[in-house]
Amino acid sequence: MNYNGATILIECLLEQGVDTIFGYPGGAVIQIYDELYKYSDKINHILTSHEQGASHAADGYARATGKVGVCLATSGPGATNLVTGIATAYMDSIPMVAITGNVGVPLLGKDSFQEVDMAGITRSITKHNYIVKDVNDLADIIREAFEIARSGRPGPVVVDIPKDVTINKTEYIKKDITQKTAEHEISDADIQQAKIMIEQSQKPLIYMGGGIISSGAEKELAKFAELIQAPVANSLMGTGAFDQSSYLSTGMIGMHGNVASNEAVMNCDLLIAIGARFSDRVTSKIATFAQYAKILHIDIDPVEIDKNVYSTVNIIADAKATLAQLNTVLIRKERTEWLGQINNWKKKQNITHTAEFNPKNIIENIDNLTNGDAIITTEVGQHQMWAAQYYRYTKPRTFISSGGLGTMGFGLGASIGASMGRRDKRVVQIAGDGSFRMNCNELSTIAHYNLPIIMVILNNGVLGMVRQWQNFFHEQRYSQTVLDRGPDFVKLAQAYDIEGYRATNIAEFNTAFEQALSKNEPVLIECIIDKDDKVLPMVAPGTTVNDLILN
Repeated sequence: MNYNGATILIECLLEQGVDTIFGYPGGAVIQIYDELYKYSDKINHILTSHEQGASHAADGYARATGKVGVCLATSGPGATNLVTGIATAYMDSIPMVAITGNVGVPLLGKDSFQEVDMAGITRSITKHNYIVKDVNDLADIIREAFEIARSGRPGPVVVDIPKDVTINKTEYIKKDITQKTAEHEISDADIQQAKIMIEQSQKPLIYMGGGIISSGAEKELAKFAELIQAPVANSLMGTGAFDQSSYLSTGMIGMHGNVASNEAVMNCDLLIAIGARFSDRVTSKIATFAQYAKILHIDIDPVEIDKNVYSTVNIIADAKATLAQLNTVLIRKERTEWLGQINNWKKKQNITHTAEFNPKNIIENIDNLTNGDAIITTEVGQHQMWAAQYYRYTKPRTFISSGGLGTMGFGLGASIGASMGRRDKRVVQIAGDGSFRMNCNELSTIAHYNLPIIMVILNNGVLGMVRQWQNFFHEQRYSQTVLDRGPDFVKLAQAYDIEGYRATNIAEFNTAFEQALSKNEPVLIECIIDKDDKVLPMVAPGTTVNDLILN
């Protein structure tokens, strides 16, 4: 049949199994929105308050479900408002397709009204991007965009569609999409070499990242860790991929990592890095990182191999497939002495907070009251690290946070996407007052769709993480980090008909949170905490990763 480009786009989205889109309309995409109106029984469009909120929502949807997230914006400022969200997804390897409108093909390159070179702008923050200049190419490009977004190391793809392409017609032939199964060429020689390294090791440590979650390798990882009796440290993006209640878990590694994780990496004789990229926030002083260890690096992206840390042996392949093969050739080996040392390091983690009502007891109570079964989304800052440290993550896709880009304002939009994608889970957004201000306009989206998100704002009246650095390293010169201004967050929530509570002690917080859990609607809880509470442990810049500040 002959369809216009907008109809072809929607039909292709349906081919890909898309059921939810986050976006904001405008002139260049008006034809697409006209088709969305006709297809409203098949595709649910969530109208956000701002295009950045749409991109973060698509990202959160992808992280929570494992599917490709989709966002849609018009040309010019609409398209550029997606850029921060696209970059956030790119840094964390999140599958997303961002569709933008543009001026008609004859007007391209002429500084036309609301024209931007979206392909040029996003080239460095996407796996691939397209500008569709012929309606005959549209269907194949959309199909290819989704395949690129979800295959290999996932990531965002931008498809820029000029307005006349959405209007022009061509023949559309529906295709049944069968997602390709990646060919994992893992040589027996690589497996045997890795096996020998592991068997010869006395003090192995597994350092795992978000690649475990992307590949769905959590069961293979659990079996692998048990077989080789190795402790498991996670990057921020790997949070939840290994059950943190396990005796083998040492928790987060790096700048704000746990004592056991950071000591283990400096004392191990074999570091097995899986689906992790050796970020500077993990390695700190790179010259001394894991200096006594051989390094086995398993990653699907060849670009990451030897980019930051040189490996002794590497396997460029999917984590799930690689671990599955290793598990068939390994036998269980006891490492009682090494695990005993790990337990001793765990006992050294004794962090105190400045006030009785503090982030630790707030987040531990969230964990207890939700039975560890919520999806936690965060903004970026101190609260993000506290959320990573004090909630007990036992399953993948339950901790949703901007890691690589560190995007303040990410969490509220991401909570919308997570809530839409996982209606079976309660979403709790943990925010700082500084971050929450940035995209609090999305309260209107949450209210309109009555999403049962519990928003917990840890309000210390300052930009806490920057203030912490100013305290430690800049002689307490608190330049522009005191937030001595509004809004009143409870009143702000009430302005959107969202119930709001303010807690100044743990009893008030528990009462408010229990009431929030009992409601099938959004609730905001503002917690007034001490401005001098710090995220600890902390590694000072330029020092070794086990040179920890503990108080």
